Amino acid sequence: MAGVSADSDPGVYSIGAVARMLGIPAPTLRAWEDRYHQVVPARSSGGQRLYSRAQVDQLSFVRDQIQQGLQPADAHRLLAQRQHGDAAASAAPPSGLAGVTAPTVLIAERDPYAAEFSDYFLRTEGYDVRIVLDADAAAEMLRDQPPRLLVVDLLIGGGAGLSLCRTAHDIASIPVLAVSAVDSLDEALAAGAEAFLLKPLDPLRLVSTIRDLIGDSAYLHAGRRAP
Repeated sequence: MAGVSADSDPGVYSIGAVARMLGIPAPTLRAWEDRYHQVVPARSSGGQRLYSRAQVDQLSFVRDQIQQGLQPADAHRLLAQRQHGDAAASAAPPSGLAGVTAPTVLIAERDPYAAEFSDYFLRTEGYDVRIVLDADAAAEMLRDQPPRLLVVDLLIGGGAGLSLCRTAHDIASIPVLAVSAVDSLDEALAAGAEAFLLKPLDPLRLVSTIRDLIGDSAYLHAGRRAP
């Protein structure tokens, strides 16, 4: 069976981020990829697996089928049928943020204009946003007032963003979305970031990525029991 390509939906999420979002151990994700060849993530230049949002949706579908009693092989077979339009109508993942308490997003950004841009779209979606334009201030806030998620420009403070990724991970395993005008994907993931976006940011992709990492996407709230 042919693998699912991420060409039209670029890879954003590390395997660790997907494992956490869906409650599926990373070894299981790798085993499914090798065994069934249905959800095959892209690879970065450094060999890191990068899952697209569509592929997270596909894995969510597989997880739900397994939790309803199917064997992994049957769940992947059903996914293949679904991808080719042969399956009976499948329930689409619900959308929306009903009943979600506004999580705090800390934006550590070197560019005030870019910070205001992100702030506007995130507040429109109901998030509580804090902005810092200094790496030291961001590190202090991570320690004293940990946010639900950190968005960090890797070039803040002359390149202190990678250190902030490590700090967020070490203090409280805070999910990190790294952004940069320079392609620093492998460095970001190695430093503990769970996703990377290249600037200039697309507002819809920014919001959807943050929503997924925090767990606000309704389809990620479905059962998280690992098979």
